[in-house]
Amino acid sequence: MKLELLKGFSFGITSAIITTLGIIVGLNATTHSKIVIIGGIISIAIADAFSDAIGLHIAEESQIKKTKKEIWLPSITAFITKFVFALIFIFPIIIFQNSTAIIISLIWGLTLLAIFSYYLAIKQKIQPWKVIVEHLLIAIIVIFITHQVGQWIANSFI
Repeated sequence: MKLELLKGFSFGITSAIITTLGIIVGLNATTHSKIVIIGGIISIAIADAFSDAIGLHIAEESQIKKTKKEIWLPSITAFITKFVFALIFIFPIIIFQNSTAIIISLIWGLTLLAIFSYYLAIKQKIQPWKVIVEHLLIAIIVIFITHQVGQWIANSFI
């Protein structure tokens, strides 16, 4: 995969999985509302995908001697990847009860993250289990914190 495409895809898929799982778990802990969770996912797919893409774009622009293609390709790829992968998480929420949908989303997201982490490790010729554990641990910490914050909000303000 071309470096610019890989950079945008890596950024987009990782951000989509971790951010969307955090939103799903946090909003479910706060509201238990299917419509609120779906709204959160759509908001992430739009606002955060644009935000991440422009952030990556500006970071690429800050590096000297980058061509327009080297700047725009990862930005556009990150946006499309984040947008698509965030929206995929809507389907379990629509189809299943929240508790089942959350479990399916967690399994789906963490599995995708593990597979992509494995791919990156193999590509970099490093031990896959270290990369997989590192990335999954970060995702699980985010999921745990957003769940705890969601419960705290529900217990304190609702």
